[in-house]
Amino acid sequence: MVVDDLTRTYGGVPVLDSVSLAFGSGLTAVIGPNGSGKSTLLGALAGTVPPITGEIRRPNAEDGSGKSIGYLPQQVPFREGFTARETLAFYARLVDGDPDAALASVGLSDAADKAVEDLSGGMQRLLGIAQAMLGDPPLVVLDEPASGLDPGMRERAFRTAATHATDDVTVVVSTHNLDLVDAHADRVVMLARGRVVAAGDLDALRNEYSVDTTAALYEAAGRDAALSETADDGDPARSGAAAEDEQNMSGDDGDRDVHVTGVSEQ
Repeated sequence: MVVDDLTRTYGGVPVLDSVSLAFGSGLTAVIGPNGSGKSTLLGALAGTVPPITGEIRRPNAEDGSGKSIGYLPQQVPFREGFTARETLAFYARLVDGDPDAALASVGLSDAADKAVEDLSGGMQRLLGIAQAMLGDPPLVVLDEPASGLDPGMRERAFRTAATHATDDVTVVVSTHNLDLVDAHADRVVMLARGRVVAAGDLDALRNEYSVDTTAALYEAAGRDAALSETADDGDPARSGAAAEDEQNMSGDDGDRDVHVTGVSEQ
């Protein structure tokens, strides 16, 4: 998947600024401070946030295979009154998926017959991850998959994502859990104020910055980005953060052909 010169604004405020990236197979973690454009970038990758300018070329877009994109947004609007299994079964019919296997992959087999509204917030998050994986889509986009999870659930969420990220599958996650990035990610993209400040193979980036962990890489790349911004006027970082937060709260999913509840058909 290739992102070419992507720009997105909200209310005239740039949230993504001329972003160009290439995503190969494997697991890529998108990191950065709040308001740096992570959710906007992932929404654009999934097709729910249309760019103002630029282009995104996704897997299978040219061969007409019609394969789906699996997408977990920050807020998943599961419908009450259905069990976890029934919820996944509905979407599984769209993509020829196996709901029981998906539940097992995130450790929810024992909760399969519980109503969605009776699941804890963390279990609902895991259900959203399972839904995004249905049908083995070639592109999976997970926005903060570990949000609200306890340590064991966070590890399971990332392990599930990493297991899905085979040679033929691209998985992109946003996260603040840098220890999980160390344990599971192949590549990293770091954003600051809507711009890419570091991107590439995780081991290569750690070598480039002479650090041993993603947390140290985050600090080092962040310092470099801050130094390059000292001549900027005003406080666009604050404005960009507010604009992205407003977009996340609005629930505007842009492209209505995408099922933002977890599985999107292209």
